[in-house]
Amino acid sequence: MRIKRMLVASVVLASTLLAVNAHDLKQVSGDSLRLSLDECVRIALSDNPTVKVADMEVKRVDYSRKEVLGQLLPSLNFTGSYTRNLSLQTIYMDAGGGETRAIKMGRDNQFSTGFNATIPLVMPTLWKSLKVSDDQILQNLEAARANKLSLVHQVKNAYYAQLLAIDTRRVLNESYATAKFVADVFAKQFAMGAASEYDVLRANVAVTNLEPSLLEVDNSIRQLGLQLKMLMGMDVRTPLVLTQSLEDFKVRMYDRTLATDTSLTRNTSLRTLELQTESLRHTLEMRKAAWWPTLSGSASLMWSSMSNGNPLRNFMWTKSSSVGLTLSLPIFQGGQRYYRQKQAEISLNEMKWRRENLERSLQLQVQSQMDNIVKSLKQVESNAAGVRQAVKANEIMHESFKIGAATFIQVLDTENALLDARLAYFQTIYNYLVAENELEYTLGNSHFVNE
Repeated sequence: MRIKRMLVASVVLASTLLAVNAHDLKQVSGDSLRLSLDECVRIALSDNPTVKVADMEVKRVDYSRKEVLGQLLPSLNFTGSYTRNLSLQTIYMDAGGGETRAIKMGRDNQFSTGFNATIPLVMPTLWKSLKVSDDQILQNLEAARANKLSLVHQVKNAYYAQLLAIDTRRVLNESYATAKFVADVFAKQFAMGAASEYDVLRANVAVTNLEPSLLEVDNSIRQLGLQLKMLMGMDVRTPLVLTQSLEDFKVRMYDRTLATDTSLTRNTSLRTLELQTESLRHTLEMRKAAWWPTLSGSASLMWSSMSNGNPLRNFMWTKSSSVGLTLSLPIFQGGQRYYRQKQAEISLNEMKWRRENLERSLQLQVQSQMDNIVKSLKQVESNAAGVRQAVKANEIMHESFKIGAATFIQVLDTENALLDARLAYFQTIYNYLVAENELEYTLGNSHFVNE
C-alpha cells in the first residue's frame, strides 16, 4: 500500500502544480472533443494568447527598425509663419559731422512660407544602429521561439499528468470493483453462516480504503483537464477526451532514446546569449562611430512678404531658394563617448564568461536528464515484468482460494501487490515521458517549433 499511496500522492502533486483557480464550472452539453497529444500542442501554438503576444512583439520591433531606417531617408517639411511687429527695430548710423541718424527697419506684417528638405549623407552612428535594430528583431524571434518551446513543454507535461491520473483511476476502479464484489460475496456468505464476521469486516475495509484514493484521482483529472484547456486557449467548459494512453508512448521509447541528438545548438538560452553578444558587438561599433564626422545636405524654397497696416492687404511676395552642406566634426564632449565605449567593451567581455558558465550548466542538465531517461527505461522493463508476475501470482492465489488452499488475507495481499505493480508500471512510463520532455525542452529540439 505504500507504493500505491506514493503514486496517488504524485498524481495529486502534479495536479496541484498545474491547477488553475476554476470552481463550480459546469460541462456544456454536446459531443466531446477527442484530441491526441500532437493535436493539443498544435491547437495551443495556434490559440494560446501568450504565443500571439510574442508574435505581435516581433512585428513591433520590425516597425521600430523601419523607424530607424527612416532617419537615413530625406525629410521634407512645409513651414509657414506670420509675425506682427508692434515696434519696428531701430538702427543708428553716423551721418557725418557728428550727426547720428535713426532708421527704423521692417514693416508691420511679415509672412513666410515654403519647403525645407534635409538629407543625411554620412551618418556612421545611424548606420551602425541599423545593425543593433536587426539584432533586436532576431532576439525577439528567438524569444517567440522560446515562448513556444515553453508552451509545448507545459502542454506535454499536462497531457502526460492527465494520462497518469486516468490510468491510475482505471487501475483503482478495477481493484475497487473486485474488492466490492468480494465484500458482497462475504456478506452473503456471512448471512448463510459460511463466513466469519472478521472476513466481512476485512473485505469492507479493503473497499473503504480505496474510496479516498478514487476521489483524489477524480479531482486530479478534473483539475489537469482544466489546465490543459487553458494552455490550449480553449473554453474550459468544452468536453475534452484524450485519445492516447501512457502505453501508446511506450512503443517508441527505445527508438527515440537512441536517436536523441544532445547537441546544444538549438538551446534557446544559449542562442539568446549569442544574439545578445552580437548585439553588444554592434553596440560597441556604434559607440566607436560616434567619433566620426557627419555630413548632411539641405535645401529650401521660401516665399516671404512684408506689408504695413492691414495684414490681409498689400502682399508683396518674393521667392528665395538655397542649398547647402553641413559638416559636423565632434572634438570634445567631456569624455562621454570614451566612457560609453569602455562600458560596451566590458559588457562584451562579460558575455564570454556568461556563455562559458551557461554551457557548463546546460551540459550538466542534459547529462542528468539522459541518466533519468536511461533509468526510467530500465525501470519500465522491470516493472512490466513485475506486473506479469503479480498477475500470475494473483491468478494462482484465486484458484487456491477456490479450493480452500488459501485464506482471504492471502488473496487480499496478492490483490494489493497487483495493484501496486500496475500503478508502479504506469508511474515509470510517466517518469520516462517527463524526463524526455525535459530533455527536449533543454535541447530546444521540439519538432512542433522547428518544423
